[in-house]
Amino acid sequence: MKKYLYLLAAILITSSCNSDDVITEELEDHYRAKTATSVAEQTIVFEYTPAPGQFINETKTGGFDGSQTTPEAAIEYATQRMKEELFVSLGGFGGYIVVGFDHSIDNTGSYDFGIKGNSFGGSSEPGIVWVMQDKNGNGMPDETWYELAGSETGKPETIQNYAVTYYRPEEPQQPVRWMDNQGNSGEIDYLKVYHKQDYYYPLWIKEDSYTLTGTCLKARNYDASGKGTYWVNDEYDWGYVDNFSPIDRLTEDDNYNASVNANYFKISNAIDANGNKVDLKYIDFIKVQVGVNAKSGWLGEISTEVFGFFDYSMIQAE
Repeated sequence: MKKYLYLLAAILITSSCNSDDVITEELEDHYRAKTATSVAEQTIVFEYTPAPGQFINETKTGGFDGSQTTPEAAIEYATQRMKEELFVSLGGFGGYIVVGFDHSIDNTGSYDFGIKGNSFGGSSEPGIVWVMQDKNGNGMPDETWYELAGSETGKPETIQNYAVTYYRPEEPQQPVRWMDNQGNSGEIDYLKVYHKQDYYYPLWIKEDSYTLTGTCLKARNYDASGKGTYWVNDEYDWGYVDNFSPIDRLTEDDNYNASVNANYFKISNAIDANGNKVDLKYIDFIKVQVGVNAKSGWLGEISTEVFGFFDYSMIQAE
Protein backbone atom coordinates (compact mmCIF):
# COMPACT_ATOMS: atom_id res chain seq x y z
CA MET A 1 0.00 0.00 0.00
CA LYS A 2 1.43 3.35 -0.99
CA LYS A 3 2.08 5.90 1.69
CA TYR A 4 2.16 9.61 1.10
CA LEU A 5 3.46 12.39 3.28
CA TYR A 6 0.45 14.68 3.53
CA LEU A 7 1.07 18.33 4.36
CA LEU A 8 -1.43 19.09 7.11
CA ALA A 9 0.11 22.20 8.68
CA ALA A 10 4.69 23.00 8.92
CA ILE A 11 5.83 22.65 12.45
CA LEU A 12 5.70 20.03 15.17
CA ILE A 13 2.40 19.69 17.02
CA THR A 14 2.86 21.74 20.17
CA SER A 15 0.72 23.89 22.36
CA SER A 16 2.36 26.94 20.80
CA CYS A 17 0.96 26.25 17.32
CA ASN A 18 -0.99 29.08 15.73
CA SER A 19 -3.25 29.30 12.70
CA ASP A 20 -0.28 29.81 10.34
CA ASP A 21 1.56 26.69 11.49
CA VAL A 22 1.81 23.58 9.34
CA ILE A 23 1.73 20.07 10.73
CA THR A 24 3.03 17.05 8.83
CA GLU A 25 1.56 13.63 9.30
CA GLU A 26 2.16 10.37 7.45
CA LEU A 27 -1.07 8.78 6.32
CA GLU A 28 -1.78 5.51 4.57
CA ASP A 29 -3.50 6.26 1.30
CA HIS A 30 -7.00 4.86 0.86
CA TYR A 31 -8.04 7.13 -1.97
CA ARG A 32 -11.08 5.85 -3.89
CA ALA A 33 -11.01 6.98 -7.51
CA LYS A 34 -14.16 7.68 -9.48
CA THR A 35 -15.33 4.87 -11.74
CA ALA A 36 -17.69 4.68 -14.69
CA THR A 37 -20.55 3.95 -12.28
CA SER A 38 -19.76 6.68 -9.74
CA VAL A 39 -22.48 9.22 -9.02
CA ALA A 40 -22.09 12.82 -7.91
CA GLU A 41 -24.60 12.61 -5.05
CA GLN A 42 -24.20 11.13 -1.59
CA THR A 43 -24.72 7.36 -1.60
CA ILE A 44 -25.03 6.64 2.11
CA VAL A 45 -26.23 8.30 5.31
CA PHE A 46 -24.20 7.13 8.31
CA GLU A 47 -25.86 9.16 11.05
CA TYR A 48 -28.90 11.35 11.46
CA THR A 49 -29.04 12.91 14.92
CA PRO A 50 -31.06 16.11 14.90
CA ALA A 51 -31.64 18.32 17.89
CA PRO A 52 -35.29 18.62 18.93
CA GLY A 53 -37.28 20.82 16.57
CA GLN A 54 -40.65 21.56 15.04
CA PHE A 55 -40.12 19.26 12.03
CA ILE A 56 -38.79 16.31 14.01
CA ASN A 57 -41.36 13.46 14.11
CA GLU A 58 -43.71 15.69 12.07
CA THR A 59 -45.92 13.67 9.72
CA LYS A 60 -47.02 16.36 7.25
CA THR A 61 -44.33 18.65 5.85
CA GLY A 62 -41.64 16.85 7.88
CA GLY A 63 -42.35 13.54 6.18
CA PHE A 64 -42.14 11.26 9.23
CA ASP A 65 -44.72 8.48 9.62
CA GLY A 66 -44.25 7.42 13.25
CA SER A 67 -42.12 4.38 12.44
CA GLN A 68 -38.82 6.21 12.97
CA THR A 69 -38.21 4.81 16.45
CA THR A 70 -34.68 3.46 15.90
CA PRO A 71 -31.49 5.09 14.58
CA GLU A 72 -31.63 2.77 11.58
CA ALA A 73 -35.15 3.87 10.71
CA ALA A 74 -34.16 7.51 11.10
CA ILE A 75 -31.23 6.98 8.72
CA GLU A 76 -33.54 5.34 6.19
CA TYR A 77 -35.91 8.30 6.49
CA ALA A 78 -33.10 10.78 5.78
CA THR A 79 -31.76 8.67 2.92
CA GLN A 80 -35.10 8.50 1.17
CA ARG A 81 -35.89 12.18 1.71
CA MET A 82 -32.67 13.30 0.05
CA LYS A 83 -33.12 10.83 -2.82
CA GLU A 84 -36.33 12.71 -3.54
CA GLU A 85 -34.65 16.09 -2.95
CA LEU A 86 -36.85 16.81 0.05
CA PHE A 87 -35.61 18.60 3.13
CA VAL A 88 -34.15 16.88 6.17
CA SER A 89 -34.38 19.11 9.23
CA LEU A 90 -31.49 19.08 11.70
CA GLY A 91 -33.54 20.67 14.50
CA GLY A 92 -31.98 23.18 16.89
CA PHE A 93 -28.33 23.83 17.67
CA GLY A 94 -25.95 20.91 17.17
CA GLY A 95 -28.26 18.61 15.21
CA TYR A 96 -26.27 16.84 12.50
CA ILE A 97 -26.20 14.44 9.57
CA VAL A 98 -23.22 12.45 8.23
CA VAL A 99 -23.01 11.22 4.62
CA GLY A 100 -20.58 9.42 2.34
CA PHE A 101 -19.98 8.90 -1.37
CA ASP A 102 -19.00 6.05 -3.68
CA HIS A 103 -15.66 7.77 -4.33
CA SER A 104 -13.27 10.23 -2.70
CA ILE A 105 -13.86 13.92 -3.39
CA ASP A 106 -10.69 15.67 -4.58
CA ASN A 107 -9.29 18.88 -3.17
CA THR A 108 -9.07 20.98 -6.33
CA GLY A 109 -8.10 24.20 -4.58
CA SER A 110 -11.43 25.68 -5.58
CA TYR A 111 -15.04 24.69 -4.87
CA ASP A 112 -15.12 20.91 -4.45
CA PHE A 113 -18.63 19.99 -3.32
CA GLY A 114 -22.05 21.48 -2.82
CA ILE A 115 -24.77 21.06 -0.20
CA LYS A 116 -28.37 21.90 -0.96
CA GLY A 117 -30.60 24.01 1.30
CA ASN A 118 -33.50 26.41 0.74
CA SER A 119 -32.20 29.78 1.88
CA PHE A 120 -33.45 33.06 0.49
CA GLY A 121 -33.12 36.72 1.38
CA GLY A 122 -33.94 37.14 5.05
CA SER A 123 -34.02 33.40 5.71
CA SER A 124 -30.66 31.82 6.48
CA GLU A 125 -30.25 28.95 8.94
CA PRO A 126 -26.50 28.27 8.88
CA GLY A 127 -25.01 24.82 9.19
CA ILE A 128 -21.34 24.22 9.97
CA VAL A 129 -19.54 21.83 7.59
CA TRP A 130 -17.06 19.20 8.75
CA VAL A 131 -15.04 16.82 6.56
CA MET A 132 -13.19 13.59 7.18
CA GLN A 133 -10.73 11.43 5.31
CA ASP A 134 -10.98 7.64 5.54
CA LYS A 135 -7.43 7.17 6.81
CA ASN A 136 -7.85 3.56 7.92
CA GLY A 137 -9.80 2.52 4.84
CA ASN A 138 -12.63 0.82 6.73
CA GLY A 139 -15.33 2.85 5.00
CA MET A 140 -16.64 4.33 8.24
CA PRO A 141 -16.54 7.93 9.55
CA ASP A 142 -14.52 7.02 12.65
CA GLU A 143 -11.48 9.27 12.17
CA THR A 144 -10.88 12.97 12.86
CA TRP A 145 -13.40 15.59 11.78
CA TYR A 146 -12.03 18.86 10.39
CA GLU A 147 -14.21 21.94 10.35
CA LEU A 148 -14.34 24.01 7.18
CA ALA A 149 -13.54 27.61 8.08
CA GLY A 150 -16.19 30.17 7.20
CA SER A 151 -16.55 33.92 7.44
CA GLU A 152 -17.16 33.74 11.22
CA THR A 153 -14.17 31.54 12.05
CA GLY A 154 -11.84 33.15 14.59
CA LYS A 155 -14.21 35.94 15.57
CA PRO A 156 -14.48 36.48 19.34
CA GLU A 157 -18.25 35.92 19.26
CA THR A 158 -17.87 32.48 17.64
CA ILE A 159 -17.83 29.77 20.32
CA GLN A 160 -15.84 26.58 19.78
CA ASN A 161 -16.80 23.41 21.67
CA TYR A 162 -20.21 24.82 22.50
CA ALA A 163 -22.43 22.13 24.01
CA VAL A 164 -26.18 21.97 24.53
CA THR A 165 -28.02 19.27 26.48
CA TYR A 166 -31.65 18.63 25.56
CA TYR A 167 -34.17 17.06 27.96
CA ARG A 168 -37.14 14.90 27.01
CA PRO A 169 -40.46 16.54 27.99
CA GLU A 170 -42.41 14.66 30.63
CA GLU A 171 -45.71 15.24 28.84
CA PRO A 172 -46.72 15.44 25.16
CA GLN A 173 -47.11 18.75 23.36
CA GLN A 174 -44.61 20.54 25.58
CA PRO A 175 -41.48 22.60 24.79
CA VAL A 176 -38.08 20.93 25.01
CA ARG A 177 -35.85 22.28 27.74
CA TRP A 178 -32.13 22.80 27.14
CA MET A 179 -29.01 23.88 29.05
CA ASP A 180 -25.64 24.82 27.57
CA ASN A 181 -22.07 24.73 28.85
CA GLN A 182 -22.00 28.53 29.15
CA GLY A 183 -24.52 28.61 32.00
CA ASN A 184 -27.52 29.43 29.80
CA SER A 185 -30.84 27.64 29.50
CA GLY A 186 -33.95 27.89 27.36
CA GLU A 187 -36.54 25.97 25.39
CA ILE A 188 -37.33 24.72 21.91
CA ASP A 189 -40.84 26.15 21.69
CA TYR A 190 -43.83 23.93 21.02
CA LEU A 191 -45.66 25.54 18.07
CA LYS A 192 -49.10 24.01 18.43
CA VAL A 193 -50.62 26.13 15.66
CA TYR A 194 -48.27 24.74 13.00
CA HIS A 195 -46.68 21.45 14.12
CA LYS A 196 -48.88 19.35 16.35
CA GLN A 197 -46.95 16.10 16.77
CA ASP A 198 -46.73 15.05 20.41
CA TYR A 199 -42.97 15.36 20.73
CA TYR A 200 -40.26 17.46 19.08
CA TYR A 201 -37.67 15.26 20.83
CA PRO A 202 -36.48 12.54 18.38
CA LEU A 203 -38.42 9.32 18.98
CA TRP A 204 -35.37 7.14 18.25
CA ILE A 205 -33.28 8.67 21.04
CA LYS A 206 -34.07 6.52 24.05
CA GLU A 207 -32.10 8.49 26.64
CA ASP A 208 -33.99 11.15 28.58
CA SER A 209 -31.33 13.70 27.65
CA TYR A 210 -28.54 14.01 25.12
CA THR A 211 -25.76 16.51 24.45
CA LEU A 212 -24.64 17.95 21.12
CA THR A 213 -21.31 19.76 20.78
CA GLY A 214 -20.02 21.94 17.96
CA THR A 215 -19.23 25.46 16.80
CA CYS A 216 -21.81 28.14 17.59
CA LEU A 217 -22.09 31.34 15.55
CA LYS A 218 -23.54 34.57 16.86
CA ALA A 219 -27.20 34.68 15.84
CA ARG A 220 -28.25 37.32 13.30
CA ASN A 221 -32.01 37.00 13.58
CA TYR A 222 -34.19 39.94 14.60
CA ASP A 223 -37.79 41.08 14.73
CA ALA A 224 -38.04 43.61 11.89
CA SER A 225 -41.62 44.52 12.76
CA GLY A 226 -41.00 45.28 16.41
CA LYS A 227 -44.27 43.45 17.04
CA GLY A 228 -43.18 39.85 16.69
CA THR A 229 -44.89 39.45 13.32
CA TYR A 230 -41.97 39.67 10.86
CA TRP A 231 -38.70 37.96 11.70
CA VAL A 232 -35.52 38.13 9.62
CA ASN A 233 -32.74 35.53 9.75
CA ASP A 234 -29.86 37.41 8.14
CA GLU A 235 -27.19 35.68 6.10
CA TYR A 236 -23.49 35.21 6.80
CA ASP A 237 -20.83 36.05 4.21
CA TRP A 238 -19.64 32.55 3.29
CA GLY A 239 -18.87 29.03 4.44
CA TYR A 240 -22.23 27.71 5.71
CA VAL A 241 -25.05 25.46 4.55
CA ASP A 242 -28.60 26.79 4.05
CA ASN A 243 -27.17 30.31 4.03
CA PHE A 244 -28.09 33.03 1.52
CA SER A 245 -24.44 33.85 0.91
CA PRO A 246 -23.50 36.56 -1.59
CA ILE A 247 -20.33 34.57 -2.29
CA ASP A 248 -20.62 30.77 -2.23
CA ARG A 249 -24.08 30.25 -3.73
CA LEU A 250 -22.41 30.99 -7.09
CA THR A 251 -25.53 32.71 -8.38
CA GLU A 252 -27.22 36.08 -8.13
CA ASP A 253 -30.69 34.54 -8.15
CA ASP A 254 -32.73 35.94 -5.24
CA ASN A 255 -34.51 32.58 -4.80
CA TYR A 256 -37.69 34.41 -3.93
CA ASN A 257 -39.74 31.19 -3.93
CA ALA A 258 -37.42 29.42 -1.46
CA SER A 259 -36.48 26.77 -4.01
CA VAL A 260 -33.71 24.27 -3.44
CA ASN A 261 -30.33 25.94 -3.94
CA ALA A 262 -26.77 25.07 -3.01
CA ASN A 263 -23.82 26.50 -1.16
CA TYR A 264 -20.39 25.40 -2.40
CA PHE A 265 -17.39 24.48 -0.29
CA LYS A 266 -13.61 24.17 -0.54
CA ILE A 267 -11.74 21.33 1.12
CA SER A 268 -8.79 23.72 1.28
CA ASN A 269 -10.64 25.62 4.05
CA ALA A 270 -10.25 22.69 6.46
CA ILE A 271 -8.86 23.51 9.91
CA ASP A 272 -8.07 21.40 12.95
CA ALA A 273 -9.31 21.89 16.51
CA ASN A 274 -6.63 24.52 17.14
CA GLY A 275 -7.48 26.54 14.06
CA ASN A 276 -4.49 25.32 12.06
CA LYS A 277 -4.96 24.84 8.34
CA VAL A 278 -5.08 21.21 7.23
CA ASP A 279 -4.01 20.07 3.77
CA LEU A 280 -6.31 17.21 2.83
CA LYS A 281 -5.78 15.88 -0.68
CA TYR A 282 -9.30 14.46 -0.67
CA ILE A 283 -12.18 13.69 1.69
CA ASP A 284 -14.63 10.81 2.03
CA PHE A 285 -17.25 11.96 4.54
CA ILE A 286 -19.17 15.17 5.21
CA LYS A 287 -21.05 16.25 8.32
CA VAL A 288 -23.41 19.22 8.57
CA GLN A 289 -24.32 20.53 12.00
CA VAL A 290 -26.66 23.37 13.00
CA GLY A 291 -24.46 26.33 13.92
CA VAL A 292 -26.78 28.72 15.79
CA ASN A 293 -28.74 28.43 19.03
CA ALA A 294 -31.62 30.86 18.52
CA LYS A 295 -35.31 31.10 17.73
CA SER A 296 -37.35 33.60 15.77
CA GLY A 297 -40.68 34.02 17.50
CA TRP A 298 -43.55 32.24 15.76
CA LEU A 299 -41.11 30.83 13.17
CA GLY A 300 -39.52 28.72 15.89
CA GLU A 301 -35.94 27.53 16.24
CA ILE A 302 -33.30 28.32 13.63
CA SER A 303 -32.80 24.93 12.02
CA THR A 304 -30.52 24.01 9.13
CA GLU A 305 -32.29 22.03 6.43
CA VAL A 306 -30.43 19.89 3.91
CA PHE A 307 -31.74 18.44 0.65
CA GLY A 308 -28.63 16.67 -0.61
CA PHE A 309 -24.86 16.66 -1.17
CA PHE A 310 -22.86 16.40 -4.39
CA ASP A 311 -19.34 16.31 -5.82
CA TYR A 312 -19.11 19.58 -7.75
CA SER A 313 -16.41 18.34 -10.13
CA MET A 314 -18.76 15.65 -11.40
CA ILE A 315 -21.59 18.12 -11.89
CA GLN A 316 -19.29 20.41 -13.85
CA ALA A 317 -18.19 17.53 -16.06
CA GLU A 318 -21.74 16.64 -17.10
